[in-house]
Amino acid sequence: MENSSVRIYIPHLQISTSGAMNDAAAPTLPLLVFSDLDGTLLDHHDYGWDAARPGLALLTELDAGLVLASSKTAAEIQPLQRDMGLTHMPAIVENGAGVLWPGKSNSDDDDAYLRLRNILRSLPKGFVGFGDLTAQEVAQKTGLSLVQAALAKQRNFSEPGLWTGSETSLQTFLSAAASAGLFARQGGRFLTLSFGKTKADAMMDIVEHLKPVRTIALGDAPNDSEMICAADQGAIIANTDGPSIPPFPPEIEARILRTTQSGPRGWSEAILTLTAGL
Repeated sequence: MENSSVRIYIPHLQISTSGAMNDAAAPTLPLLVFSDLDGTLLDHHDYGWDAARPGLALLTELDAGLVLASSKTAAEIQPLQRDMGLTHMPAIVENGAGVLWPGKSNSDDDDAYLRLRNILRSLPKGFVGFGDLTAQEVAQKTGLSLVQAALAKQRNFSEPGLWTGSETSLQTFLSAAASAGLFARQGGRFLTLSFGKTKADAMMDIVEHLKPVRTIALGDAPNDSEMICAADQGAIIANTDGPSIPPFPPEIEARILRTTQSGPRGWSEAILTLTAGL
């Protein structure tokens, strides 16, 4: 893609492979931005981020950090981190079910997914997860390319899938899943099972390690709501392709910016507005 020259850089920031920040070496981070990807930082149709360049350039000038937060797997997010110069930053993966820390091997996190798959085998039948499908079948059901589908199957923390049974049997399945310690969330197309962590939970883990002075969170869909509310300031990017986020209570809505533009243009609009005067 043409988006290859923008680099977000934080001078001297060091994060250990265990996920902890080296406090002695790292300065105070003035601003840490958490951003959803599809429909927010990335265009909903072509997945480009060229229109976000003004906002990205400003974050560079401010020595701000950028944490990508997505339903994508670590295998899907890592190439984007490389393209954007963010490999030194953590990323929130699988809708908050896990955090990808710089320098940490993905193999260290395999146990959560294996435990989840083992629990699924004991539940009532009807749920067909990505782990039950070939890469070709995932590509057919998602619209991803075969290569992208293979990356989407490289899961560490959660399992998206489709329910193939009746509505009544779905409620039985969900009740059994909850009793077994699983959390279910219905997205636009897929029912995703995890151990319950959200983007907001993962965000707070990262904040605890990096200790920024200020946080901003941006998203365009209901699954971004908790993360946006948990930040010092939030931005809801206009969504012309799906359900947007309804108004929050007044005390929360007061610190939320709603953009007029969608996708990366709206993302840049939000960054430029929320950082004015810094």
